[in-house]
Amino acid sequence: DNLCENFMQETKTLEPSPYLDRFVIQDPAVVYLDGNSLGRLPKQTAERIDQVVGQEWGNELISSWNRHWLSLGRRLGDKIGLIIGSKPGETIVCDSTSINLFKLAWGLMGQRGNRTKIITDRANFPTDLYILESVAKLSNADIQIEMVDFDDATHQGVDEKLAERIDDSTALVCLSHVQYKSGYAFDMQSVTQKCRSRGVRTLWDLSHSVGVLPMQLADWGVDAAVGCTYKYLNGGPGAPAFLYLKSDLHRILENPIAGWFGAAEPFAFGLDYEPHPRIERFLVGTPPVLSTSAIEPGLDLILEAGLDWIRERSIALSEYFIQGFDRSLGALGYRLATPRDASMRGSHVSVSHPQGWQITQDLVRGYRVIPDFRGPDVIRLGFAPLYNQACDVERAIDALQASVQSGSFKDYSPERLGVT
Repeated sequence: DNLCENFMQETKTLEPSPYLDRFVIQDPAVVYLDGNSLGRLPKQTAERIDQVVGQEWGNELISSWNRHWLSLGRRLGDKIGLIIGSKPGETIVCDSTSINLFKLAWGLMGQRGNRTKIITDRANFPTDLYILESVAKLSNADIQIEMVDFDDATHQGVDEKLAERIDDSTALVCLSHVQYKSGYAFDMQSVTQKCRSRGVRTLWDLSHSVGVLPMQLADWGVDAAVGCTYKYLNGGPGAPAFLYLKSDLHRILENPIAGWFGAAEPFAFGLDYEPHPRIERFLVGTPPVLSTSAIEPGLDLILEAGLDWIRERSIALSEYFIQGFDRSLGALGYRLATPRDASMRGSHVSVSHPQGWQITQDLVRGYRVIPDFRGPDVIRLGFAPLYNQACDVERAIDALQASVQSGSFKDYSPERLGVT
């Protein structure tokens, strides 16, 4: 407690967040550091859902489609556009991250000309790799997936390694802005500029960066991007995702899933499909109104706080943790798996330990600290600037230290089950 109090006196960045009381926190004794997997519930979300269910569905019934729901994905997309730096009409909420990645990757590869190579990295989120492989297999063309290996200890030389792989056969570079396991953050602007100079399209997964890292997709010339809304955007479990596509590609790219909501006139019910001329062409079926509506309060909180304040606080929280790591964890078998350079990381910090899964269980059950785990040995601590405090960081450091020093992690099975 004294360490935490002293640190907060040293930096105003880690004073108690003015947004903490805007979230539902049933048990203040629990330290929640899993916002990089599922963000906390904003209090206003419950009120918003009550309105949608009770008034829009319960009272206005089907008239709510025209009054409220048909424009929902586009309206929320424009709010996300303010967060990721896209122009109005370039971002829309729909489907899942994986489906959106498939749609955009397919569309971009449809404009590849005689280029046949997709570059990604081996540390990318596995489903992104699966999706790219599916695009290659279903295209009936000689498309190759080339995975770049980066040094996950130092994360040095990333730009150079990418530049070496890009050649005249490269059609697309597809990367996660922040790697899901290590927390390493690519220099999106630099990578995009290198790709553009070689005539290569870019497709970014923003799932671990949207809402915590400032970005300017339109100004940087990013071609396309996808992302989820249930992590730092606090949209709720399984909330719909979003996709971004720069304006000059809207009429060019083909959506491989030609659903009625992507048609130019969906309610004309024509038998011949004509795609919508704008971002709506990447819609497919009827949108899930309840779960989509739940996204908005989290977006409003991000916009109210501002990305500059959020990023500054994110860096302060992670720096504080790394200080604690150096003070008490490095000698206990833990290894820092996230770059020390703040410009090279997102908002989660990862540590590895040979008994990482057992320690994770011990933290949750024994010390009431909730991180998450990624095999084979990585414990991730997601710092959500809107609601995490300096004392949360200190509790996590103490718990990681005590679990190993006391051997209490040994009370838990090394067998992994369910969501981690």
